[in-house]
Amino acid sequence: MNIVASVGPALALDVAEAKSIAELRHQAEGCTRCDLYRNATQIVFGEGTGKAEIVLVGEQPGDREDLTGRPFVGPAGQLLDRCLEEAGLDRQRCYVTNAVKHFKFTPRGKRRLHAKPNAGEIRRCAWWLGAELNILQPKLVVALGASAVYALLGPKVKLTPARGHILQPANRSPVLVTIHPSYLLRIRDAAERQRLHLEFVSDLHKAAEFGGR
Repeated sequence: MNIVASVGPALALDVAEAKSIAELRHQAEGCTRCDLYRNATQIVFGEGTGKAEIVLVGEQPGDREDLTGRPFVGPAGQLLDRCLEEAGLDRQRCYVTNAVKHFKFTPRGKRRLHAKPNAGEIRRCAWWLGAELNILQPKLVVALGASAVYALLGPKVKLTPARGHILQPANRSPVLVTIHPSYLLRIRDAAERQRLHLEFVSDLHKAAEFGGR
């Protein structure tokens, strides 16, 4: 396990205070900390057991999540469920959330196309992610993609070289770095997609083993 000297905004900045995830979710319902709430349908907060050993952190809710109010229920979430099953990691043991809680998108006709949250939006929403982690105190946090890596570990840690490694921020839960499942959905070459799928499952298997210690 490597030691990471720096931490990201979710672990370094001031965060909300609450005694439970339910109380924190109630606080977040009217969040206006950044402008993303103006166009989103609703806030999409984390979901899962309050005794979760493993917290999975993605980037932001997508179109399906924005409409339902639940994280990881769209195509990427369905793929994540399949990969978790292949890795032997029960989603019921996990808490799933995002670095940013409102859907950021660009309108394109009747469609809403995903737009990547910027560093300022991630820092603003760290108020909630950091509080989730303070309440849950998980054995392991899984950073799914670059936005989650930035939120948890800051700008010095890059996704590609850190991929598959479990990093240890000072005095915080260790963080496993991997890709976001949505990345797999964008790969057109079947052989390459299968190769990266297996690598992703291998990363999740490391999380399952670590959480089972």
